[in-house]
Amino acid sequence: MDKVMSNKGIIALYVLPALLVVLTIIYIPIALTAYYGLNKWNGIGQPSFIGLDNYTKLLGDAAFWGSAWHSLLLAVFSTLSLLLYLAVAMVLASKIRGANLFRKIYLIPMLLSSIAIAQLWLRMYHPTNGIVNTLLETLGFSDPPAWLSEPKLVLFALFVPILWQYAGFYILIYYAAIKNIPAQMEEAAKIDGASSLQIAWKIKLPLIMEVVKVTVVLAVVGSLKYFDLIYVMTDGGPFGSSEVMASYMYKIAFRTFDFGYGSAISFFLLIICLAATWVIRRFTATKDPIEYS
Repeated sequence: MDKVMSNKGIIALYVLPALLVVLTIIYIPIALTAYYGLNKWNGIGQPSFIGLDNYTKLLGDAAFWGSAWHSLLLAVFSTLSLLLYLAVAMVLASKIRGANLFRKIYLIPMLLSSIAIAQLWLRMYHPTNGIVNTLLETLGFSDPPAWLSEPKLVLFALFVPILWQYAGFYILIYYAAIKNIPAQMEEAAKIDGASSLQIAWKIKLPLIMEVVKVTVVLAVVGSLKYFDLIYVMTDGGPFGSSEVMASYMYKIAFRTFDFGYGSAISFFLLIICLAATWVIRRFTATKDPIEYS
């Protein structure tokens, strides 16, 4: 085995299939997107090179920056929701009665497609027959709003199913990290008189902080490029009040057939995601991460 693994030709042969797949589905499309972003192109004819004109147009596009603001709000809410997911995972990992049942319940949204979730919440938000407004009327609200038709409410109404959709994913990650902490550390803390809250804050949280940092990156980047549920539920409306960067890019490219400008938006979105990842990792980096055996 050592003789085989010391042969660079064999190593290259093993790596080649995976490298070809990565090049085909990731790096080549990125390079093509960057190229088309420098052209005026309707997706059919020959691209016409226009340099940085698409990016200059993007910087002055108020509609794009409005969608960028909505994506930023979603990223903020997604990051804040991690606190709730972490708290739920802490409770589930504390051996409460019914923890196994609750874990299965929280995982249900992960089993559904985004389209199914969108259709479910469309019916829940229905202004006359939806369960949300029916419940509000039962509680005494005589004129509940049309959640997906109110420009000031629609974005926050969409945040609820989006955060619900990914709750099980993050709870499962946190739960696995917490359960990986040696039990003797918690037992020693209890012997020293530490409360459950102190154990969670001063022992468990520091030990899973590297996992928390990863989930922050996933939440922020995932929010910045989010598309499917918003596209199905509102298509960015009403009047662009729920438009996000990915849905705006889709409309530009596939409805106005301005693939050059759409590619520029897509590549700019990639740069924003990479920059956000770098900033988060830069400001959360620790020289001496906590380890346990």
